[in-house]
Amino acid sequence: MAQTIPLKTETGAPDTADIVAKAVAGVIAAGRNASLRHWVPATSGNFSVRIDADRIAITRSGVDKGNLVASDILIQPLDQPLLPGSSAEAELHTALYRQRPELGAIFHVHSPAATVLSRLALHEGTLTLTGWELQKALAGVRTHEAIVEVPVFANDQDIPALSGRVEARLAQPTTRQWAIPAPGYLLAGHGVYAWGATEGDAARHLEALETLFEFELSYRRFTP
Repeated sequence: MAQTIPLKTETGAPDTADIVAKAVAGVIAAGRNASLRHWVPATSGNFSVRIDADRIAITRSGVDKGNLVASDILIQPLDQPLLPGSSAEAELHTALYRQRPELGAIFHVHSPAATVLSRLALHEGTLTLTGWELQKALAGVRTHEAIVEVPVFANDQDIPALSGRVEARLAQPTTRQWAIPAPGYLLAGHGVYAWGATEGDAARHLEALETLFEFELSYRRFTP
């Protein structure tokens, strides 16, 4: 069978179909990688990659993230209602992409440390990370002495209401004038959302945050 060669536009840029296929492949890879780490048990979690200014590729509801195929990925316009088969939580993705045009990918997992620590930190409203060398893996952080703030939200089955609270909070400055906002937030008992300008950035941020949460949980066991 002849190999299909992606079409090119007159400018030499990849055809739209090729751009979509690349975004879909990025979602599939992110889901599989998270599954290997046991971060998305029992079809939990959702993953999205920006295609262009108007569309994202995002996992549909109820699919095993470790065995994703192209038909498990929806092409969701950002200015339209969620497509049939969408997870209700897809609205948390679309709202954030509209709010932050610079974002290229958003990953949500139910990783153990994030899910547990999110409940412990809910009363604080903000989880503060400082003193960890690994926090330099987060965008904008240059030293272990930096203070990184991770917003913590109560879980809510009313996703439009939750999305509104998240959007409003993320539009505000950090609680400390000198603090750096984390590229992600926690939902109590529900895990973590992490993002980045690229798929690679989002994956790095997700891995760094989950590991930092593990550090924080261990540290809290030995401190009052």
